[in-house]
Amino acid sequence: MGGKHVAVLLGGFSSERPVSLSSGNACALALEGEGYKVTRVDVGRDIAAVLDELRPDVAFNALHGPFGEDGTIQGILEYLAIPYTHSGVLASALAMDKAQAKKVAAAAGVPVAAERVMNRFDFTTEHPLAPPYVVKPVREGSSFGVVIVKEDQSHPPQILTSSEWRYGDQVMVERYIHGRELTCGVLDGEALGVTEVVPLGHNFYDYDAKYAAGGSKHVIPAEISPKIYQKIQTLAVMAHQAIGCRGVSRSDFRYDDRFSEDGEVIWLEVNTQPGMTPTSLVPEMAAHAGRSFGDLVSWMVEDASCLR
Repeated sequence: MGGKHVAVLLGGFSSERPVSLSSGNACALALEGEGYKVTRVDVGRDIAAVLDELRPDVAFNALHGPFGEDGTIQGILEYLAIPYTHSGVLASALAMDKAQAKKVAAAAGVPVAAERVMNRFDFTTEHPLAPPYVVKPVREGSSFGVVIVKEDQSHPPQILTSSEWRYGDQVMVERYIHGRELTCGVLDGEALGVTEVVPLGHNFYDYDAKYAAGGSKHVIPAEISPKIYQKIQTLAVMAHQAIGCRGVSRSDFRYDDRFSEDGEVIWLEVNTQPGMTPTSLVPEMAAHAGRSFGDLVSWMVEDASCLR
């Protein structure tokens, strides 16, 4: 392990830049602690030239959002023949497109919510689905641009057609699923533990609930029946495999147990570049399974390859 030169790709120019800087710096520190030679690379438009000159043994991809987890940087790394972490070009691009990822997951038997994909300018005075429903940008992460429309709202959200909207013109309108927020990581094709995410002072698990101090509480193992716990793990692996993920991924779910313990479990999406600070969800799941943060990031470096 020791002696490998690892370029940690961080920052970038998506709306998730602050998250990436946090993940990347945490991973870089951990890798240095494990004996690797580490170069932090704040990714710009000249990244191909920078990496071609640097020529690391491995690129640790700690980018988040468009250009970092949508197949773009993965294609550059393939072209340069630099082994890299996380998923490859196709799986990254597919997972980033929520609507297409849902089609593939559903075809593999993973339960998903009914949805419509439409242009934001096609929103008029009529609801596209019966409320409650959720509107999401098709290709964003960290809950950027997510709008929840409640049962008593008389018209579609006006933000969608305003000049303030900056998340692209294509949006997905999805049936709102009541219930609890559950998430499960997959490492090397095997499910990690299931965590319940409880937003504190937020209506849902939005950007601030994810990243602000005290924004949410993580309960691992989730306090659910063994049957539902195992079901979540099974579905997370099914989604990981169907979309073609590699290395580490994390699937998010809603679990509606208002009327029965079996309730309704719905898969929301898979994240091919989960947050990677020691207190992020996947590192917490790995720690619960007895794997330290340093061991986790070391495994990811040793697992790196091209043609993923």
